[in-house]
Amino acid sequence: MLDAADKDLIAEIERLRAEVAALKARAEAAEAAADHDVLTPALNRRGFVEAMRRTMAYCRRYDAPAVLLYLDLDGFKGVNDTLGHAAGDAALVRVAEMLLANVRESDAVGRLGGDEFALLMLNAGLDEGRDKARRLAEAFDASPFEWEGRVAPLGGSIGVRAFAGHEDPEVWLAEADAAMWVRKRGGRA
Repeated sequence: MLDAADKDLIAEIERLRAEVAALKARAEAAEAAADHDVLTPALNRRGFVEAMRRTMAYCRRYDAPAVLLYLDLDGFKGVNDTLGHAAGDAALVRVAEMLLANVRESDAVGRLGGDEFALLMLNAGLDEGRDKARRLAEAFDASPFEWEGRVAPLGGSIGVRAFAGHEDPEVWLAEADAAMWVRKRGGRA
């Protein structure tokens, strides 16, 4: 038979267990939020770079290919200027959703900042990356961005760089960014 002190102690233990469970859930949510973009369903730069680190380690260990696509939106400034910043936010969300809808579960999509996104594909080489870039450009062309009945063209210039034993994810990102700028200056064709 439990006396009142024992019952109080058991109740306190149960309360503490519930509090620990709630704190663990909050910590997990905070950790997830630290890696995800606040606006879009994509990873933020921190989360994407961490995904790159894991992929790079996997590629080095198992001699597996990977490819990085770097996307800079074309026409985004026009969306903000003509349709407003709420439309610009909606356009960024739409781009992230489109990217996520067009990748495998094993791939990673990140918003690196502003109107720049990246896509990381494991077990894919340069040819697959170029094909993915072409298909993404076609997807942009096939469904222009609409806001409150107005249409704004929105596409992107995409640079593609295969994993080449990089040690630093920022170097790989810079190479893909440079490839994107070559495409942007030369037109999307």
